[in-house]
Amino acid sequence: MSLPRRVAAVVFDMDGVLFDTETLYEKSALGAAREVGIPMTSEFFRSTVGSPSPVVRAQVVAHYGPDVPVDKLWEISRRIFGELTETQEILKPGVRELLDLLDELGLPRAVATSSVRPTVERHLHKHGLADRFHGIAAQGDYEHHKPHPDPFLKAAELLGVAPQDCLAVEDSHHGVRSASSAGMMTVMVPDLLPATDEICALCLHVMPDLHEVRRLLIGSASAFPAGG
Repeated sequence: MSLPRRVAAVVFDMDGVLFDTETLYEKSALGAAREVGIPMTSEFFRSTVGSPSPVVRAQVVAHYGPDVPVDKLWEISRRIFGELTETQEILKPGVRELLDLLDELGLPRAVATSSVRPTVERHLHKHGLADRFHGIAAQGDYEHHKPHPDPFLKAAELLGVAPQDCLAVEDSHHGVRSASSAGMMTVMVPDLLPATDEICALCLHVMPDLHEVRRLLIGSASAFPAGG
């Protein structure tokens, strides 16, 4: 496996790529739904993956009706999520090794996420990664959320690199659509959602984990002459 051109920067989604939070968000949402008496399913939850919280709230109201206690649902879900993240390891395998390689290659990197900035900064600081990224494009930093290209275009702007020279690493369908429409070289590392035929067509590669992304970058770096 290789990449079609030299990579000048890497842009990561956060939830499901850097941190194993999507599974915990699902557990939290389903647990909260049980507490308030809503028959939420994994299928419904996974249809929201990759969307910002205001869009998810609107989806919940549209699906379960205007009387759904959405604020109570959110409150309980946040409580459960906080409890889970206190007791479980959430850093995805291969994150530190991949960041070490980017340091060796001198490649800048950013986060492009649907999460709000305080959440991004909390996760990064907790795991000692705050100084390992050169930019954050979070909810509120761009006009249109994923699957629009805006989050990845904003990340490229922050890094001062043309989008087509960036490698994007995503786990969700909306994220892949966003990165691909921004013109980035896109790889998917599936988390809760498998790669469909449509998503495979938008990706250069679908990879099992970040260790494979690291190997892809090593192989691709050696394929281009210095200064090429």
